Amino acid sequence: MLSHLKSLQALELAVRLGSLKQAADALSITPAAVGQRVKALEDYLGLDLLERGRSGLRPSQSLSVALAHLNTAFRELDAAATALDLQRGHEIHVAAPSDFAELWLAPRLGRFTALHPNTRFSINGEGDAPIRIGPVDCEISFGPPRDEPEYDILFRDYVLPISSPENTRRIAALGRRERLEGFPLLHLDFYRNDPAAPAWPAWIKAQKLKRTAPERGIRFQRITMVVEAVLADAGLTLCGLALISALVEDKRLSLPFPKSTGAWTSHAFQSRFRKDTLARPQMRRFRDWLVAECAETRLWLSRMAG
Repeated sequence: MLSHLKSLQALELAVRLGSLKQAADALSITPAAVGQRVKALEDYLGLDLLERGRSGLRPSQSLSVALAHLNTAFRELDAAATALDLQRGHEIHVAAPSDFAELWLAPRLGRFTALHPNTRFSINGEGDAPIRIGPVDCEISFGPPRDEPEYDILFRDYVLPISSPENTRRIAALGRRERLEGFPLLHLDFYRNDPAAPAWPAWIKAQKLKRTAPERGIRFQRITMVVEAVLADAGLTLCGLALISALVEDKRLSLPFPKSTGAWTSHAFQSRFRKDTLARPQMRRFRDWLVAECAETRLWLSRMAG
């Protein structure tokens, strides 16, 4: 059953905490991923393991007979993980939004491992560090800034239209007010909960441009996906520059409108390090490195925003 350890962990947390969402928060994954792990175990066993009640999730009759053993097993695993924590000083486990991990963190990790070559990373459960039961060492999120000691505000983002160089060339040949007519608008929902981040209808109105049905167009949840569409000349999008700075610097992505037309997000990328993990020298080094790298990003954004 070792191959089903993640599924057992998701199942135990869902029952103990009473919901898939709370289990997902504890594991730094999505509720859908928790549900998939539980479903995989149910399919393997051929049993229903969870039932929904008024007070939340509850174990099925099939699970009830094993639940006490499952609770005890994970308490022991948590205790073992805590006892061994200081012995795994060169392992760093990070949970972060997928776009941040892929576009910003992963390309920079080589600089840290060059300074500290024995470090092994697990980013969102993937990497060269072994699987670990329990909370991650560092959690990175995007949301309203938290004024709490364990949080570091990494950077806010600067959002403005981005395009492929080819579409920027085409737009430049049109009159200013009509520049967006006929060009597909791609909508990115990554910033949808941020009141300061502009969406196409509001941005177009503020710039006094002409565009029929600015609310129409394909919607994307992830920055990575919308950037791929822009690179393929599929349209323009409003996107923060922080995670795509390398593509802008390499001129693979273009800015078809003045930089002054952008807006700063009120939400920010921020990190949270568990206090006990900072007892490990390698974690303190990683935190200092992360803060320093983010300071470089803030400086670049400030130059871009003017």
